[in-house]
Amino acid sequence: MAAKLAKVQQLRDLEPLFEELPDDAEDPSADVRACLLGELALIGAGRGRPVLDAYAERLRELGHPLAVLPRTRLDVEHRFTVRVRGLGSVKTPDQLRSRFPEIPPTDGGAAAGHTAGQTPDGTRARAAAEPFTAGGWAREPEVRFFTLPRPLDPDDFNISFVKELPLDCMVGEGAHRGGAVACRTTPDDVLNTLFAAAYDGGVNGRPQGGAYARLYAWNSLYALLGLPADVPFPEAVGQALDHRWLRFMAFTDWFHHDTADDAFAVLDPTRTRVTVLAATDTDTDG
Repeated sequence: MAAKLAKVQQLRDLEPLFEELPDDAEDPSADVRACLLGELALIGAGRGRPVLDAYAERLRELGHPLAVLPRTRLDVEHRFTVRVRGLGSVKTPDQLRSRFPEIPPTDGGAAAGHTAGQTPDGTRARAAAEPFTAGGWAREPEVRFFTLPRPLDPDDFNISFVKELPLDCMVGEGAHRGGAVACRTTPDDVLNTLFAAAYDGGVNGRPQGGAYARLYAWNSLYALLGLPADVPFPEAVGQALDHRWLRFMAFTDWFHHDTADDAFAVLDPTRTRVTVLAATDTDTDG
């Protein structure tokens, strides 16, 4: 509803909806208006209007979850809701290679992968998985955190390294026809994938709309980076640029190459901490 209103109504006609300030962040009508403010932000509208600004400030005072988001679209969000002909989900290794620079495998990567130790964090894992769990993807995403005993050579952050990690999504790799591949990607690509996962919902799931999809995408990115919630968004973007990001894909029981399979690995600036997020929209249980 909020997305449709933001697209078809003039801003001056929407302003009367915000004249009465809310008293409760959980009021359904306040939530709809919060979503509308979020949708307006995604199209670059609404900021600088006193009535809308006052409503947004009240939502912040009440602690509404959407109120933490910027009132304007950030540069890193430039692909949100944008559909480019011919650029749908990446479903095959050849598609992955055609869009992103492939990182060649190395023996050093495999050796480093053997030394990685897991550091479980349930709260952080749930936040990283939000775009997929909220959108109703078919299978629970895999989120894992690893620590290395020594800094990883950036050239060894590749598919050889990923294949040696104890990941459910890589079980059986090598037993199927076709090889695994990893390509370098960027924070805006990852953030857009997270947004799209929640925005569109799973094949049998429920689309979340732009405002909440944006929130879940940022929550996930912060979790992947290991950042506290009070870090400002521009600072988070800067820190994301200091990390190394991989998209990877394999031929295993996890990657079905038919609906949507997304998998990322993130290396922090110290080169000693790695986060992996993998999600599939194929119901492997039938």
